[in-house]
Amino acid sequence: MRATDDTGFLREAQWQDKVFNGTWVRPLGGVNPVREPATGEPLTCTGNADAADVATACMAAAQAQPAWAAMDPRSKALIFRAAAGHAEANFAELSLFVARETGGSLLKGNHEVREAIVLLHQAAGLLSQPHGLLLPSAAGRLSYARRLPHGVVGVISPFNFPLVLSMRSVAPALAAGNAVVLKPDPQTPVSGGFLIARLFEAAGLPKGLLHVLPGGAVAGEALCLDARVGMIAFTGSTGAGRKVAETAGRTLKKVALELGGKNPLIILEDADLELAASNAAWGAWLHQGQICMATGRILAHASIAEELTRLLADKARALRVGNAARGEAELGPLINERQRQRVVDIVDASVAAGARLVAGGPADGLFYRPTVLAGVRPGMPAFDQEIFGPVASITSFETDDEAIALANQNEYGLSAAVISRSVGRAMAIGERLNCGLLHINDQTVADDCVNPFGGRGNSGNGGNVGGPADWDEYTQWQWVTIKDSPPLYPF
Repeated sequence: MRATDDTGFLREAQWQDKVFNGTWVRPLGGVNPVREPATGEPLTCTGNADAADVATACMAAAQAQPAWAAMDPRSKALIFRAAAGHAEANFAELSLFVARETGGSLLKGNHEVREAIVLLHQAAGLLSQPHGLLLPSAAGRLSYARRLPHGVVGVISPFNFPLVLSMRSVAPALAAGNAVVLKPDPQTPVSGGFLIARLFEAAGLPKGLLHVLPGGAVAGEALCLDARVGMIAFTGSTGAGRKVAETAGRTLKKVALELGGKNPLIILEDADLELAASNAAWGAWLHQGQICMATGRILAHASIAEELTRLLADKARALRVGNAARGEAELGPLINERQRQRVVDIVDASVAAGARLVAGGPADGLFYRPTVLAGVRPGMPAFDQEIFGPVASITSFETDDEAIALANQNEYGLSAAVISRSVGRAMAIGERLNCGLLHINDQTVADDCVNPFGGRGNSGNGGNVGGPADWDEYTQWQWVTIKDSPPLYPF
């Protein structure tokens, strides 16, 4: 089945075997075939960028950026609002493509497009905010600080929520006056890149300011090394993030890393177990667990652990697995065979180490049923490692202090949640958790786009994206002083 209807907004003929530099051109790096995870059938074929393609894009972006930075804010804001309007007008078409390309449900596709629209409007709003500060100074001297763009921002985005995780950097980076070179994951090049290119192309973004180059490690390394790039915004695994930081550090770029997570959900003995099980299931299994904020550890008080396990197992058996983009199931496939095998290996090794498989498994192609593991303890792979699959790992505790220690016993620090009828007790626990995102009486997967989003430890390098954090990420400060005439110094 063809990926798109060439009478629609997404016209496959435009991008077939190509990349985007303001127009659609054939790259030197060849072609990138894309398969639909749920069916295994060819979905589309884009261009594949190599190092030379990246160098060409970075040069063009650097040349186009000064004029864009000098454009008046209202004119720029109109472009973002127009892009949002095109997304709204073609909502159903965009949502279905995102669902198909990512192996997600239509609910997930709808969510990504809705959030992309919000991000575009947020970017337009940035342009009407103050761009600097008036600083205290001596009489007769004006002292102020203003925000300046980095110049060219390189964005490297992942496969799991490609539209949102690309747009959350592309839109504010452009709004701050930068040009952008975007390298989406080659498994999801349209959702993570070409869809965004089409929106901005239709909105009238000047040529040369946005480049979309699907490609592998060679393209990513070239982007990190190019001296014309002032910042890299990377979202992906912790291992890949380390390589990005090391490579980009050679040219002293700013690097913003949004990485993995092993996120704890603490459920206290006074919790409503039906609600707690609903939260745990959603956090662990949404989009097959392929979310950096997924609930990776369910820490349940010993007095309720058995009943919670039973409730989760019932939910796991009731959920359908299949082609979720076509409405045939609630959960779709994992993105590829390597990721499927990783989930299988972690579950098998944890069972061999003493965990109990209560529901779920085994794999059927790329499909893996929602799984419940009970009796998971530190030292087991299901406790220690980010799984990125639909596995609910349950560990029991006796005291609040033990729950906190178990929650903090990992190298990550992205999201955490606590469920209790006592908000005060839950807050007291939450204040002792190492995390960048904390949710009381909710699960771990949440992002409103207006909030600073970032992790600690191996979940990131201390930065944040989103809302008030965007100005800090995508600009740098310049201090300016002005006097009517130069002073006389004693030398």
